[in-house]
Amino acid sequence: MFKLKERNTTIKTEVLAGFTVFLTVAYIIIVNPMILKDAGVPFDQSFTATIAASVIGTLFMALFANYPIVIAPAMGLNAYFTYSVIAGHDIPYTVGFSAVFISGLIFLLISLTSFRTKLIQAIPENLKHAIAAGIGLFIAFIGMRLSGIIADHETNLVTLGDFTDPGVALTLIGIVITIALLALNVKGALFVGMIVTGAIAWLTGQLHFDQGIVSIPKLPEGILVYNPITSISEIVEYGLYSVVFSFLLVMLFDTTGAMLAILKQAGLLKDGKLERAGSAFAADSVGTILGSMFGTSPTAATVESAAGVGAGGKTGLTGITVVVLFILAAFFSPLIGSLSGVAAITAPSLIVVGCMMIRSVSDIEWNDFEEAFPAFLVIISMPLTSSIANGIALGFISYPVMKIAKRKFRDVHPLVYIFAVLFLIQLIFFAH
Repeated sequence: MFKLKERNTTIKTEVLAGFTVFLTVAYIIIVNPMILKDAGVPFDQSFTATIAASVIGTLFMALFANYPIVIAPAMGLNAYFTYSVIAGHDIPYTVGFSAVFISGLIFLLISLTSFRTKLIQAIPENLKHAIAAGIGLFIAFIGMRLSGIIADHETNLVTLGDFTDPGVALTLIGIVITIALLALNVKGALFVGMIVTGAIAWLTGQLHFDQGIVSIPKLPEGILVYNPITSISEIVEYGLYSVVFSFLLVMLFDTTGAMLAILKQAGLLKDGKLERAGSAFAADSVGTILGSMFGTSPTAATVESAAGVGAGGKTGLTGITVVVLFILAAFFSPLIGSLSGVAAITAPSLIVVGCMMIRSVSDIEWNDFEEAFPAFLVIISMPLTSSIANGIALGFISYPVMKIAKRKFRDVHPLVYIFAVLFLIQLIFFAH
């Protein structure tokens, strides 16, 4: 079924690869509910939803595409959902999940057509790299703010926090532990770093297990979204068109970029092309659709899947192993809840993941100003406006302007002009 012989692998190798990638990606189980909690989503709801979305998406990827790729809630999109969509529009989180639900449906339709490929080709490469880097900077900023390393300032908006504060000190210790583990190439360094930091927090009295360790998985508010008609009407009522578009755009880039890079590493691309592309992209959209119904932000192919490939994973059996481990983790909600309640435990992972994502700046053509300036706007405006959508919008508006000024308007794909106009309308009429 998984073509083990054809791909020159074994059951043992695939299972070990699954364990490796699970340790690498497990931090999302803790960090995602912690971020969504700021949107008002009950911890048990988002925790179970995170597990469910990851299990469903990864299972679909394993069975229908046979790729060693894990699907899970995307870092960056969860922050966008919480701090830009819910806080920025002052709306109930159920309405936000309606926007995620519709985005997933649209992405599923796009995944089944050739329009997906055309859309990817239309977006300038430098803007793609800038979006990834900008999201990384935004995530790192959130981690530093939640932990207290960065604090409010009356004049400059932000300033250095109080390093004598126990929470800040614990965060700094967690960062040192995590980057040391990464430097030593320890498998699952982010997850292990969180566990060690959590142990220190418990020893210093900052972490308590008042709710116990193990419990039966539950969705306290049940299914949140299930009716497409109602979801569309809510999007229209609250003017969330740009939110749906931003989700769609980032999901497209996240999944495409991660998937191509990982499968290239695994040697599974034939002539540079992705086989079973429809099934692979559908796995992401199915995870997003069902995840939004339960109560979590959009899913994507995780870059952490590369750890499994590095350990020899080449088939969907790697993903099946991860699914089993995700299901087992679902029974430790009280333990995970206690860990996520201490910002200093999860903040180091956010900061380090931000560092990993911002590496994309090295691929931007900085020597070409007409390419560099739109990319710069994307990167700098995401953390400063607390909005991924605003960063994307400013980049897409400025890019064709720069090209027109250089009389290179024919170099810009017609879809980019359409995006630019839509984003301009959104910033003028719907941004506030």
